[in-house]
Amino acid sequence: MKGSCLCGQIQYEVQALASAIQHCSCRSCRKAHAAAFNTAAAVKPEHFKWLSGEHLLKSFESSPGKHRYFCGNCGTHLLKKTDGRETFTLRVATLDDDPGQVPALQIWASHAVPWLGHGPAVVAYEEWEPGHE
Repeated sequence: MKGSCLCGQIQYEVQALASAIQHCSCRSCRKAHAAAFNTAAAVKPEHFKWLSGEHLLKSFESSPGKHRYFCGNCGTHLLKKTDGRETFTLRVATLDDDPGQVPALQIWASHAVPWLGHGPAVVAYEEWEPGHE
């Protein structure tokens, strides 16, 4: 599977995910991704390689030992490395290919935002809503 940042300057390849895909609603993920939750999966370092743009990576230590890596050009968060862990956390939404699985769980539900609406109760359009200019 290949993935990239928004501007396309950083590209990577993943051979396999090492965990189920999960949504994380913790406050730090919500702030880092400017979203109601982050979708992620573990990856073993030997199953991951940078294809281009690694020199553009910037990092931020959001809590002791937790380093979030993002594109220094467009700001896309790509992965997180935590000191002492054998795997790192891939931001699944940066994949350009289908990982072949869907999220299996949500963590930090106690931090979930009360305003998040999704599912059949929310009207969905294939692209823009009618009348959008």
